[in-house]
Amino acid sequence: MARQPNIVLINCDDLGYGDLGCYGSEVHDTPRIDALADEGVRLTSFYMAAPVCTPSRGSMLTGSYPSRIGFDDFGGLHVLFPGMRYGLNPEEHTIASVLKDAGYATEIIGKWHCGDQPEFLPTNHGFDRWFGLPYSNDMGTQVSDAMLEHAEALRAAGFTPPPVLPYPPLPLMDGEQVVEKQPDQTMLTRRYVERSVEFVRHNVDRPFFLYFAHMHVHLPLYVEDTFHGGSRNGPYGAAVHAIDWATGVLLDELDALGLADDTIVIFTSDNGALARPGEGSNAPLRGTKGRTTEGGMRVPAIIRWPGVVPAGVAHDELTTAMDLLPTLARWAGTSVPDGVVIDGHDITDVVIDGATSPYETFAYFNGTSLDSVRDHRYKLRLLRRHGRQREDITELYDLVDDIGETTDISSEHPEIVARLRMAADHFRRELGDGHTGEPGTGRRPQGVVDEATTLCLLDDDNPMVIAEYDLPDRG
Repeated sequence: MARQPNIVLINCDDLGYGDLGCYGSEVHDTPRIDALADEGVRLTSFYMAAPVCTPSRGSMLTGSYPSRIGFDDFGGLHVLFPGMRYGLNPEEHTIASVLKDAGYATEIIGKWHCGDQPEFLPTNHGFDRWFGLPYSNDMGTQVSDAMLEHAEALRAAGFTPPPVLPYPPLPLMDGEQVVEKQPDQTMLTRRYVERSVEFVRHNVDRPFFLYFAHMHVHLPLYVEDTFHGGSRNGPYGAAVHAIDWATGVLLDELDALGLADDTIVIFTSDNGALARPGEGSNAPLRGTKGRTTEGGMRVPAIIRWPGVVPAGVAHDELTTAMDLLPTLARWAGTSVPDGVVIDGHDITDVVIDGATSPYETFAYFNGTSLDSVRDHRYKLRLLRRHGRQREDITELYDLVDDIGETTDISSEHPEIVARLRMAADHFRRELGDGHTGEPGTGRRPQGVVDEATTLCLLDDDNPMVIAEYDLPDRG
């Protein structure tokens, strides 16, 4: 029997569609990632199933829309925060659990963000080991007592201070244990790489699944000095440089160990860039992280598997991160357990042969609300958001000729609008829609515990102070 392929899944945080050289960036030099694309397939219509961290990651791991797994609302919030009662239900099957059952060694290095209570940690979702952060890198101690004292006065005077949230110290986890509080984030990427190399070397003779979940380029941007020198885009460019360097180290290690031909490498991002002026880019797409315009959910995706996946090819067929579970299961010689309903598809034929996408339609959810739906060519927008207010709209875009969603053609194609409305109604019946009040018949329960606490405590031993290296940014 042929050896099961190793799998390395690299997931960046808030990296935009236009942030890589191989996706058109003119300010970021990413030679190692570009080379990866030259040696594999670049997917240009690859979507995350949510425009923000928590639901995106839970969806990717389970092959399901966030709404199906109850990962679309967390006490009225769109992502998890420290010490919340909610998390990824331990009953869900993940890429890691399916591969572990197939004999794989499994490890996550980096950001989890699917729940910080013991029941929800990676080691209860199929990962043998974990080293990294439980949530976003801005969810630690960042603001001073002075800011807390004067925040209301600043607001009353018309100023909008940065969010003032009394977070406990940011924990660095090794397995289920907090090993550091407020770690020096400038060195985390290097430490992640070192642990990843250690994992690969330890499993040379066994199939492995490495999920490398970067903290970059999520705000605040803490980047090792080494990577600043060559940046043409400030700290953001330095963070992209660090991602490229880390990718290169892993690829070189696979080569050195003779594992490159037996290893599937996947590179992607959890959602679009925040795209502040002069930093991240979702070009040529419209919109940003947190939005269901293309820039919020269409992300870079590269797949390399020497001798199996063709080299130097780009496919524009509709694919999603939900497809990774069934596709990787097949490539590992296993399958998703019988009776488990997922929304992703096995995209082997798309990746290898350029076949037509198995999707008839794809839903763009933001939280519990269905904002848009698309087919192979057209996208129907149903909701526009103004802060917390929502406006019902009817806008139709041709994503083949108008990738930037600039021209509404709904009045010219009422039959396409009607067809996509029917698809939207199907998604509402199956997965629910908080805007219309549809409950959804295909939803599964999210994980919930009766009592929750933070991994670190905010107390006299851990006062609310700004660490020496802290920045006032939040992402």
